[in-house]
Amino acid sequence: MISGRFLFIAGLRCCRCRLSWHGKRHYSFLPDEVKSLRALASPDISKIRNIGIMAHIDAGKTTTTERMLYYSGYTRALGDVDDGDTVTDFMAQERERGITIQSAAVTFDWKSHRINLIDTPGHVDFTLEVERALRVLDGAVAVFDASAGVEAQTLTVWRQAEKHHVPCVCFLNKMDKPAANLNLSIESIRQKLKANPVLLQIPVGGGKNFMGVVDLLTNQKLIWNLKSTRDDDGRIFESKPLDQSDEPELLQQVSEARTALIEQVADLDDEFAELLLTDFSDNFDAVPSSKLQEAVRRVTLARKGVPVLCGSSLRNKGVQPLLDAITAYLPAPNERHHDLVRWYKDDLCALAFKVVHDKQRGPLVFLRIYSGTLKPQTAVHNINRNSIERMSRLLVPFADQHVEIPSMTAGNIALTVGLKQTVTGDTIVSSKASAAAAARRAQNDGVEAGKKRGEHASVVLSGVEVPDPVFFCTIEPPTMAKQADLEHALNCLQREDPSLKVRLDPDSGQTILCGMGELHIEIIHDRIRREYGIETHLGPLQVAYRESILHQVSTTDLLDRTVGERRHVVEVELAVAPLDISLGASCELAFTEELRGQLSPEIKEAVENGVHSSYLQGPLLGCPLQGVSTLIQSVSTEPGTSPTMVSACVSRCMLKALRLAEGQVLEPVMSLEVTVEEERLSSVLGDLAQRRGTVRDIQSRHDNKVLLATVPLAEIMGYSTILRTLTSGNATFSLELDTYEPMNPQDQSTLLKRMAGLL
Repeated sequence: MISGRFLFIAGLRCCRCRLSWHGKRHYSFLPDEVKSLRALASPDISKIRNIGIMAHIDAGKTTTTERMLYYSGYTRALGDVDDGDTVTDFMAQERERGITIQSAAVTFDWKSHRINLIDTPGHVDFTLEVERALRVLDGAVAVFDASAGVEAQTLTVWRQAEKHHVPCVCFLNKMDKPAANLNLSIESIRQKLKANPVLLQIPVGGGKNFMGVVDLLTNQKLIWNLKSTRDDDGRIFESKPLDQSDEPELLQQVSEARTALIEQVADLDDEFAELLLTDFSDNFDAVPSSKLQEAVRRVTLARKGVPVLCGSSLRNKGVQPLLDAITAYLPAPNERHHDLVRWYKDDLCALAFKVVHDKQRGPLVFLRIYSGTLKPQTAVHNINRNSIERMSRLLVPFADQHVEIPSMTAGNIALTVGLKQTVTGDTIVSSKASAAAAARRAQNDGVEAGKKRGEHASVVLSGVEVPDPVFFCTIEPPTMAKQADLEHALNCLQREDPSLKVRLDPDSGQTILCGMGELHIEIIHDRIRREYGIETHLGPLQVAYRESILHQVSTTDLLDRTVGERRHVVEVELAVAPLDISLGASCELAFTEELRGQLSPEIKEAVENGVHSSYLQGPLLGCPLQGVSTLIQSVSTEPGTSPTMVSACVSRCMLKALRLAEGQVLEPVMSLEVTVEEERLSSVLGDLAQRRGTVRDIQSRHDNKVLLATVPLAEIMGYSTILRTLTSGNATFSLELDTYEPMNPQDQSTLLKRMAGLL
């Protein structure tokens, strides 16, 4: 280790080095120019990091991303969310609102590593963007506001990362805020996320006096020089070992924190514990920083703990060590074990996780490559669509700019031109033959092939789960002449955004737009106007309810119909029963043991189609059903009866059973978190009581109160305006879908009358 005092400028591999000597050693890396993506070669897979930035809204994700791009040499200036000049927030709606709406991919190098980074939204309406990003990423950086700790949307994105088994690094941002609290943030990670925070840094100074951090692994103090000649862009910082000239309080704090770190890592990693006991039993503090770093990496990859770093992205402090932590602790693609990689060997296997539409190029498809090599001007096979498509061009994604490249290897994220049928969740392989070969290898490994897609089912990458919409409204073009243009726009937007649903009302013939929230639908409406030049009219927003049943009922139905010279006779007996809604039950279908062996595959599929179509439209409001179990008890048909008639009979029998079982409307209930000044809390509580809200907890956060409650979605539409009026703009809130709950009989009766036009 080189001792002395060093001045660091975040470096690039291609930088020109200039060493200067003035008694103490100084060095800096000065970039010749902004790095060109055209010069990038495919790095070794062990040097690739596919990561996402995730957080609650306004925690500083985009600002952190901008600093990473600047310090790595890919931008000339520091972008600012408030100024609307960030690289990753390039949509007009994002720059106007100062929020991230679409996940944006950027590729850059940091030292000897390639980083493919996706900046994700923090707003609850755009949760799908986080979901499909985490599906293809190997690691994530969770950004926290150090004055607030874990917030509502933090919980949502953390659960998504847990679902995909993504190792994480935590970054406590905004340490320069007067209310920033390291201990509060650490404790909230431990208590609310049920995670095991491994603190790697402690801050030097607090609030406006926040100057830097102490690295607990190396005992190095990293200080950002406010008097820098580069207008305090944070590129230059100094690093020096702690010594006795430092404040005694800081030395004591570092000593205690490092001891706690060593003990914590030893508890989580057996190999490190054995090293301590055998080689450093007399003095644990003498363990080399390299050994401690290796142990922290093993703990992170095993998801036994999450490294925690701190800084202030807006003030340009702490981002370079965060980049070092990304390369040091988060996994390379070959450290994430996917069976498909083994089965496909060197053949291409990739997952389409995002589609965007470009006016000149057409649909652009983002692919995560799991195995093989992707090259332009080649034909590829889409297993899900069972189609062959020709990929014309291959690009490196850089937010809204793209650079063409000749090939892309496994572990990378690529952008392709020419895949016109591919949608989010599709698996792309080199050919049908390679998929068949992979299926054979999977079967040889003892993996049972799936039932729906034959031998290829087990070698299809799992897609992206799309949540059900919670709002809907009508959408109309200005004139009927624009109807076709509107349909084209909606088709393109649906392909880009699977959480957007469009359907046709069978009674009125109107087009219905279904989305994840008020902001989601507002953004879609604005994009249709800006990008497609259509001034559409939206009807009033309505809540997307669901339906269930109250009782168990058995019923039969007979269909006897002659079509032309062919007679169709079907008799069906089935039973429906309610499931426990509180456990999040969906709908189920089963056959009696005796019947299962009697039905032909065609008739069985027809019965399933009839039941599933009934699940889409309940008897009360025509809303989807939830928490209904169906048991098919008998199905008898005359020879020559078509499967279509079987489906029709089953649907009719289901409708009869659901009506006899008495319907129950389920309404979406939201988790609400309001941060408000204590003197205005009573006004918020009084308003919430009028909205059928239930208070779960009231917590203290510095001088404010944090109100946690549940409230029906129908009662909280337009809440931002109401809360602003109640608190004179001195409150913030966040919403997240909690569950669907049965409405009480009085509210249900009122709703049904209103929907029938009687109120």
